[in-house]
Parts: sequence; structure tokens; C-alpha cells
Amino acid sequence: MSTLLDLTPDAARAELTGWLARRGDPPYRLSQLLPRLWARPVRRWADASDLPVGLREALEAEWPLPALALETRQVSRDGTEKMLWRLPDGEAIESVLIPEGSRRTLCISSQAGCPLRCTFCATGTLGLKRNLEAWEIAAQVRELLLAPQPAKPTNVVFMGMGEPLLNWPAVSTALTLLNHPEFLGIGARHITVSTVGILPSLAQLAKRPEQFRLAISLHAPTSAARLALMPIEKRYRLPDVLEALGAFRRRVTFEYVLIAGVNDREEDLVELAKIAKAAGAMVNLLPLHPGGAPGLVPAAPRRLGSFAAGLRRRGVEAVARRSRGLDIAAACGQLRAMRGDVGGEVAAETHGDVDQAARVGGLTHGADA
Repeated sequence: MSTLLDLTPDAARAELTGWLARRGDPPYRLSQLLPRLWARPVRRWADASDLPVGLREALEAEWPLPALALETRQVSRDGTEKMLWRLPDGEAIESVLIPEGSRRTLCISSQAGCPLRCTFCATGTLGLKRNLEAWEIAAQVRELLLAPQPAKPTNVVFMGMGEPLLNWPAVSTALTLLNHPEFLGIGARHITVSTVGILPSLAQLAKRPEQFRLAISLHAPTSAARLALMPIEKRYRLPDVLEALGAFRRRVTFEYVLIAGVNDREEDLVELAKIAKAAGAMVNLLPLHPGGAPGLVPAAPRRLGSFAAGLRRRGVEAVARRSRGLDIAAACGQLRAMRGDVGGEVAAETHGDVDQAARVGGLTHGADA
């Protein structure tokens, strides 16, 4: 389906300028139409009351506005919200809104499902259903602006379902939709792309002039250890991923799910500190959440704190994340696009997730991803 929502600002401007000219409408109508796509969105053109009725009807016939259908919304005891969106073809994705003070971080999906099958992640058990279109990615923000109580996120993180850099053309366009001041206008430094390290697309991301943030899903400090957790290591090896980071002008974050007896040993800490220091990266330590392969055991909260402290002693900035949304299966690695009953419970934990900023003893709850 061709839609204006899939177009960058320049492309949408060109398309609408030509369309208005062919209709004989005055050029100033363009300045009324463009904001209705993203900046001040409408669900349907009939809702754009500042436009003549005839123009609204013509727009609806020529350029209907697609939407995500909210099938389920769950709210955690800690205020985290999880939305299950039904796509026009019937596939489903999830996104998670994490409020903390004045910050509202939205964790968005870039694929329906995920093909990577990382052992610690529930999403990978689904396999890949399909890539999302650019508008479907950015519409996870747009729908929040169209909600009965509109709430624009301050931060967006590509840490939902899917591997963003396996869907690079759509993700690249979505980044423009999210960031451009005429559209959603979210600052580039408030947008984080999380990837296992898909090298061709990583190189394309590095070429973009905006200061988007990059997070690498590391989870092991050596290629051999990483292969046991992440099959993608067969194709894109850790040394090559680390070398590719040299093309980025901004600091990179390493994401590291701490698994007892697998990647939380002292030798893992030493090696992780070594590669993080060489890359000038900070480390986000995340707890293992329910939903991945059976037999994996989360490192104890005490170990999460001591592991972070050990990295800091070795000159690496490291934070241990507090879990958010565990009682609604909205924490890192738990998104599966399955309908759930609001209030369904999972045993609560007190450590590790995307966004919450406050230091408590050895644990840091949040910061920017």
C-alpha cells in the first residue's frame, strides 16, 4: 500500500506539491497538510478540520492514512506500559513505554518477530514473520500522539522486537521520520539503535550525519563465548564488529545480559573491561529475564552490582539496570506479541532494564541506553 507516511519530509513535500498542483489547489495548502502526517497527526483526513471538506475527501480517496490497531494495553505496577499493536496484514508487534520523572522512553519494534534466536531472548523463539515498513516503525510513536491522552516520548530506543539493522532501508527512513523537525522532531541523541552488529548496515548507520546513539548487543566478551549465546556470531564475528565501531564519532554502549556461570565469571569481567576500554564504550548490565532458553539462570543481584563495580575499577563506565515491567512481560528480552491478561504476574525482580536514572548502592537504575 502506497502511503504518505512512508515518505521522508522532502519526498512527501514533492508528492503533495505535485498532487495539489494537478488539482488546482493553492500552494499554501501544503503547509496545512504536512503537519497532519506526523507533527500534529490526524487519524483520518476527515479530522483535519482546518481543510475544506472537498480536499479532505480527495485526500482520503487518494492518500488514506494507515494505522496500527491497539489490541492490548497493559500497565505494570511500576508504571511501565506495554502495547500490543495489530498491523494491517494481521501480524502483531509490541512496544513498551517506560516513564521516569520527566523522561518517557519508548522501546519500539522494527520487525514482527526476530530471526536471530539468541538463547536468552523470548522474541527469537517466534522466528521472523516479516520486516516492518518505515511507517509501521515510526507509527508506534504516532499512535501515542493520537491517544485520548496524548503523550509524546522524550526518548526512543530500537530495543523491541527484531534486529533493526536487518531491516535497514525501513529503519533508516524511520529514523528520519522520528528525528526531522518537521515530523516527530525527537533529537538524534535521544534515539538509540540497538544491534547485534550487522556489518553492512552498521557501516550505513555510521555514515549518517545525525548523532543517533548506538548500542551493541554484546553479551559475551569473546567470539567463542558469544557464539554459544548468539548464532549470528557465525556470520558477523565479534572482532569485526568491534573494528567497525571505529567509524562512529559518538560513544557506543555495550549491552550485556548477565547469566550465572555463563558470562559473569571474573575472567569474563576482565576481558569485557579490556574490549570496552579499547572501544571507549560504556556497559549496560542487564539481568536475565524469564522467556529465553530453559536452563539459563540469572546472575544474582549482588553479582550484578559487583560486576559493574569491577568494570568501574578498571576504568570502564558501567551501570546495572533495574527491571521495569516484569509483571507484564515487558522487560528486556520478553516481547513476544502474545495477547496477555492485564495484571498477569511474573515474579518481580529488582534489577536491570532500559531506562531509569538513580544510583542506589552498587546498582544504577537507568540512564540513557
